[in-house]
Amino acid sequence: MLTPITALYAGILGLISLALAGLVVRSRTSENVIFGDGGSVVVMQRIRVHGNFVEYVPLALLLLLVLELNGASALVMNCLGAALVIGRLLHAFGLSSSTGTTVGRFTGTVLTWLVILISSGLTLYAYFSWAPQ
Repeated sequence: MLTPITALYAGILGLISLALAGLVVRSRTSENVIFGDGGSVVVMQRIRVHGNFVEYVPLALLLLLVLELNGASALVMNCLGAALVIGRLLHAFGLSSSTGTTVGRFTGTVLTWLVILISSGLTLYAYFSWAPQ
């Protein structure tokens, strides 16, 4: 079975992940840091922006894939996928601008968690609806 909607969002999020990784490399180069953060706040901040992205996106994409394989509507899939992309971008911009709480960081976190919560709920609903009794 094809999963074009998940493929779309996986591709977009993959490019964002590479862009965030590139920012880590660029900051390490400019700060002359070979490994880790070298005590640089800028390098540490960029590492965490990328790290947070890769901590949440795989689970969210897996849940989207399961939903699509189980026949979720294109509307539901696109709403969840778009919310995930927007949430991750807002979080990345928010955390990049400040290590404290920002509107982008907060909103991005909430959107990401909502995608995971809703996707998990829909996946469990599908299981209990179709599971043999």
